[in-house]
Amino acid sequence: MNTKLTLTIEQSVIEKAKSYAKEKGHSLSEIIENYLKAITTEQKLIEEISPITKSLRGSFKAPIDFDYKNELSKALSEKYNV
Repeated sequence: MNTKLTLTIEQSVIEKAKSYAKEKGHSLSEIIENYLKAITTEQKLIEEISPITKSLRGSFKAPIDFDYKNELSKALSEKYNV
């Protein structure tokens, strides 16, 4: 069920956000709703992670062009001598 929400935001921010939404082909409401879902879901996921895993979060920075699937495939091929 959708419910109307009133927010107080600087006019310049609203204008930029509307332009961004238009460029992406989404409504501003949709973008804000997705953002709120993401931050509330992320918090829930963080709470479920063990303290050791939490402490390691952010300790590895992969290169922008890092191909996870390719690297996983290579590692598995080496492991199983394929």
